[in-house]
Amino acid sequence: QVQLVESGGGLVQAGGSLRLSCEASRSIFKINSMGWYRQAPGLEREMVAAVIGGGSPNYADSVKGRFTISRDSAKNTVYLQMNSLKSEDTAVYICNVRGTTGYYTGGFNSWGQGTQVTVSS
Repeated sequence: QVQLVESGGGLVQAGGSLRLSCEASRSIFKINSMGWYRQAPGLEREMVAAVIGGGSPNYADSVKGRFTISRDSAKNTVYLQMNSLKSEDTAVYICNVRGTTGYYTGGFNSWGQGTQVTVSS
């Protein structure tokens, strides 16, 4: 089992920046996909940023040009850099990683517990 722990959320003024981190509890051999999702009260969960395999990142139209997803393999951590934040970005942000912990073993599909981002206008 691979557990994911998010951090970096908080309260920020509109126009500000935050960097979210999603750290895995153990070493990851291969990442098949990674992504950040968000869920605001009363709304469905939506994809914010995702990368499948070695492809280019996909971003929700509402965050293109403002958010960047990245990873640090040595730290087993996935990041979401969020700039020019808007009040409509307020939500719980949740990371997801699918991959393996070994060459042919240890497949997993893990979700973090979420971190709250609140943007004040």
